[in-house]
Amino acid sequence: MRRIFSITCLLALLAAGIVFASGNSEAGGSHVKLSPETLNYKVMFKWGLINKRAGTATLTLTKGPKEYHSMLAAHSEPWADRIYKVRDTLIGRMSLDNFKPLYYEKIAHESNEFKHDVVKYDYTGYPPLTAADCIRKVVKKGELIRDETRRLESENKTVDMLTSFYYMRTLPFQDWLPGHTDETDIFSGKQKERLSIVYHGETDIIIDNKKHRAYHITFKFTSKGGKKSSDDMEAWISTDSARIPLKMEGKLPIGKVHCIYIGE
Repeated sequence: MRRIFSITCLLALLAAGIVFASGNSEAGGSHVKLSPETLNYKVMFKWGLINKRAGTATLTLTKGPKEYHSMLAAHSEPWADRIYKVRDTLIGRMSLDNFKPLYYEKIAHESNEFKHDVVKYDYTGYPPLTAADCIRKVVKKGELIRDETRRLESENKTVDMLTSFYYMRTLPFQDWLPGHTDETDIFSGKQKERLSIVYHGETDIIIDNKKHRAYHITFKFTSKGGKKSSDDMEAWISTDSARIPLKMEGKLPIGKVHCIYIGE
């Protein structure tokens, strides 16, 4: 399942239960204050008539005097461990006044590989610039195969996989026409990627025999030169004020994986 499982868990948490000031499309823009919360998701594997729970993901948010602290933990179920074991933890800090990302860390145990990414942000550059010192370590079968540090820079809107959840909540889907695309940069310990969010319009979707009105969106990831760095992901987000992601869908070599919100 590799990155498909991880990314689907992550993107499914884009908007759950968090209400921002509407109409703002800039990362770090004005927003209402957020309350501490814990949100839970289930990850389902679907192939033909098979529809089985493959994993879970939990997102927590707490608040300090000057910073928000967020953590995402995702893991595969025991039966899925035999195919591809996933234990991912993401940790982030964001400023309390404007939600700028301050620190990001990813600790990933995937199959026989361990990855540790750290991103430390720097906003002292001129002209207005987002920079970060990014550290990546990779251990495979007990052997350190990568230990590197690099400097990433961007003059565009910039997020990481945690702050992207909150940034996405600011997007005014209700004002967009089908085909509208929003773009932002994402820093990781490995590289700077481009995230394109393509809006397809409103549609009805059936989940657990209940009909919901939803915004249909596609997430596209590209790296330097426009090369695709991950498969596209589909999302259906409720059109009500809560903007709950009702379903996320990603393709696997065999079947698909769905991520479904199950409450706090």
